[in-house]
Amino acid sequence: MTKRAARNRTISLGPAESKHYMRYVRRVSKTTETIAARDIVINGDAFLVLKKMPADSFDLLFADPPYNLTKSFGEESFRQTSVEDYENWLGTWLGKCVRLLRSTASVYICGDWRSSAAIERAGSRYFKLQNRITWEREKGRGAKRNWKNSSEDIWFFTASDSYTFNIDAVKIKRRVIAPYTIDGEPKDWERADDGNHRLTHPSNVWTDLTVPFWSMPENTDHPTQKPEKLLAKVILASTNEGDLILDPFAGSGTTAVVAKKLGRDFCAIEKDESYCLLAQKRLELAEFDNSIQGFENGVFHERNWKKIVSSEP
Repeated sequence: MTKRAARNRTISLGPAESKHYMRYVRRVSKTTETIAARDIVINGDAFLVLKKMPADSFDLLFADPPYNLTKSFGEESFRQTSVEDYENWLGTWLGKCVRLLRSTASVYICGDWRSSAAIERAGSRYFKLQNRITWEREKGRGAKRNWKNSSEDIWFFTASDSYTFNIDAVKIKRRVIAPYTIDGEPKDWERADDGNHRLTHPSNVWTDLTVPFWSMPENTDHPTQKPEKLLAKVILASTNEGDLILDPFAGSGTTAVVAKKLGRDFCAIEKDESYCLLAQKRLELAEFDNSIQGFENGVFHERNWKKIVSSEP
């Protein structure tokens, strides 16, 4: 195992740990019968596994598939193709998900600017389009002859016109820069020890997320890991406690981990065994620590809010 700096909190696995977590991962072969898909990490190909899932089971589908880029994910890789071919590829697994979802289910599909058009078209074949969320990645490489790429999209669909959306669960606590009062009393904001603030309705532009990095306890070596806070927003908005969430491209298990922390059930499918083992370790860690960075006491905060508060007079 590579030696890391003292303050590096990246989750990793040694040989003994890998052997330990191996026993908790479910492997799926071509001969496996219907899968009981609740609170389980499955090591297998989503195209095979989805065929073996029980119908009308899931309340939320969160999918972070390979973007239309040539990129390696552990032992797996994806090669860039045409937009039309990528759209057709999306349809091959989305079509298998339709029968698995309840009529009140929601669907979120991640992508970048290259893949967004294909996601909209492919998703709209099977579901009702509700919105597109754009979130700021905060970091990214600069470009000399183009705009720096620092955002990604999440397309929001539903299985029908009847779906869960818990708006009060995902409001954001923001600082009030110019507080307005009536007869000396705050109008639509509150005074508190940590400054003036108000709870605001969330928009489809998210600027409060931090991409996991080496000093964050949720960080892994997965190259496209999503923030736990991002998943918390989706899960709290579109599910209730006890609901079942499907992630067919689970990576290092962020969806499963956040589902567990928030009292939901999950089925995580991942083809790469090493990421399945990381997911199992993260799930075990979540039994002792259910905190989510940027989400405290049922409230989402702005990015770096603690630094902002500490610097206020």
